[in-house]
Amino acid sequence: MADQKRLGVLGGGQLGKMLALAAADWHWPIHILDQSADFPAAPYATHFRKGNFKNFDDVYQFGKTVDVLTIEIEHVNTEALHQLQKEGLTIHPGPAQLDIIKDKGLQKEFYQKHTIPTAPFQLFADENALRIALRKGALKFPFVQKSRTAGYDGRGVAVIHKQDDLDKLIPGACLTEELVPFTKELSVIVARNEQGEIATYPLVEMEFNPEANLVELLLCPAQVSEEMVQKAEKIARNVIEAFDICGMLAVELFLNQDGEILVNEVAPRTHNSGHHTIESCFTSQFQQHLRAVLNFPLGSTRLKNPAVMLNLLGAEGHTGPAYYEGMEKCLAMEGVNIHLYGKQITKPFRKMGHVTIVGDSLTEARQKAEKVKSLLRVISQS
Repeated sequence: MADQKRLGVLGGGQLGKMLALAAADWHWPIHILDQSADFPAAPYATHFRKGNFKNFDDVYQFGKTVDVLTIEIEHVNTEALHQLQKEGLTIHPGPAQLDIIKDKGLQKEFYQKHTIPTAPFQLFADENALRIALRKGALKFPFVQKSRTAGYDGRGVAVIHKQDDLDKLIPGACLTEELVPFTKELSVIVARNEQGEIATYPLVEMEFNPEANLVELLLCPAQVSEEMVQKAEKIARNVIEAFDICGMLAVELFLNQDGEILVNEVAPRTHNSGHHTIESCFTSQFQQHLRAVLNFPLGSTRLKNPAVMLNLLGAEGHTGPAYYEGMEKCLAMEGVNIHLYGKQITKPFRKMGHVTIVGDSLTEARQKAEKVKSLLRVISQS
């Protein structure tokens, strides 16, 4: 067995928890930095350190205690990471890549520079500059506005159809894209290790909750032609190589009505669109992330069973201690795998867990998923 390098993770949410559970299979020491021991990953870390991953000193001091440093969220203090990297610490993904990916404007310019297909865009200093462009006719309705920084999990996005929607504009630096109809939203999870070995997971398609703009249902494999599958996988490989990323990269894609596949955005970490891999693939995205950042051979990404993944979102009108209604009925169903994140308080549309349903066919898995969706609710205890 290779020397067990101390692996540090910035972030102790559900992704950190599932990463720690994967590390436990190898009895691999994992160190996690986040603000509270009540967060999902803390009980599963070999070492938990209280601190803020957005604070220079906390990140720097934490980095001095580990051999390899990675993330579960990209919105971390990269100044500290640049300094640690100068001092010789192995960091995956690197701070230079994070600086680009954290800023959706820089992301879009990166795709443009590297001839990676993406939707046309405009950058604005703030929402006032956007309004001026509208008045001058340089921007037309309808369009999508995205905050350049700090947006994730459906936040930082506004869909503007007409003048009356302008009160929805997000303040601050932003970009806009023309609101173009697309037929499917797709995602490819791709992994790369230090040796340049690359592995892609089967293409998935996503269905979103229209109110929360969060993935509600994920289907694997995606219901598209083999030609589209090959095209999406090639784009994902090109993107991870262009970024020179070691680790996992979720490449979110749009399939438009002309059969074009466009890159929407990326996440340089394990991702919601890869949760199903725990049950459906030979190697989960979490174990694959460990393999990639520790420079081990990548595992097989082959699909064992068709799968549907359902996000468990907090029910509307419920805020308070979480209660999982209908859980016993769902546990009685074959192929239903429930993952609860351990968040004590539920809020409307908060990600509280996910359920992966596997079956002999995608149709069978989807039918079970619809039943689970009708039975399992995250509500607050009265």
